[in-house]
Amino acid sequence: MANLPQNRAGLGILFVLAGVFAISINDMLIKQLSGGYPLHEIVFLRSAIGLMFSMIMVQMEGGWHILKTRRPFLHLIRGLLIVIANMSYFVALAAIPLADATALFFAAPLFITLLSIPILGEKVGLFRMSAVLIGFSGVIIMQRPWADAESLQASRLVLLMPVLAALTYALNQLMTRKLGVESKASALSVYIQATFIVVSVGFYVVAGDGRFAEGIDNPSMQFLLRAWVWPSNADWWVMLGMGANAAVVGYCLSQAYRMADAATVAPFEYVGLPLAVFWGWLIFAELPVWEVWAGIALILGSGLFVFLREQQKARIVARAPVRRR
Repeated sequence: MANLPQNRAGLGILFVLAGVFAISINDMLIKQLSGGYPLHEIVFLRSAIGLMFSMIMVQMEGGWHILKTRRPFLHLIRGLLIVIANMSYFVALAAIPLADATALFFAAPLFITLLSIPILGEKVGLFRMSAVLIGFSGVIIMQRPWADAESLQASRLVLLMPVLAALTYALNQLMTRKLGVESKASALSVYIQATFIVVSVGFYVVAGDGRFAEGIDNPSMQFLLRAWVWPSNADWWVMLGMGANAAVVGYCLSQAYRMADAATVAPFEYVGLPLAVFWGWLIFAELPVWEVWAGIALILGSGLFVFLREQQKARIVARAPVRRR
């Protein structure tokens, strides 16, 4: 009998909550470092340290043999998707407030619910589909299409980067659901960290000397292209913490989407929204503008509706009588 995806919703939800909390810490630390280091250097150091922690988890989950896979090409695509998601999100993070970037990124659970229909064959009814559309209206409000360029904190392209991150992240998590049938969470995390390392080394070879950043004032492009800098003693500890945190993120999210339906787990990622507002206020003295508050309310509202609808459907199925044949 072929392996089938497991569905342990309670554990999946716990893992996704732990992963989202770790992500909020990661985003806050990267925003702190974005003014002094290039993105590909931060990604390389974080992933190299994270890979070591992930290897320890591989040993705990069965040993080196669990790294073998029959689908290397699909794992490569999954790794590249999460690299695109991270790079595009962090480029935006250097130029706009933490809460704004996070709120725009939270189109991801909406994309996951929507894309789970053609990719995973999951059923999404009229009410949940309506909630998804309401959530996307919140994303549009945060884009402020009526505003002129001078009143925006960043360019239109930068504001779209978290949305691109959301789409590629959603595709990554749906692939995790499929690949997790035969791969352990620690192995999935190792593949991701290894992909980050390869891509960041490629960036270093092409742009590590900072020649492409000369004469550029845009903070996002500076973050992407500036020269590598040897970290200070204090920042080495931050990098070490980010590496350990990256291993936690990769493991928890891989485990969450292995263990439960994507449409069930995804809404719980919304806890990252209030966390982003909190870190933005506490560390950077930033509070969202009214458009972002409105977008957050619409996205949170649609996510909660989807979750409550799922719970109602589960109770109805549980109470239904079993027909004898």
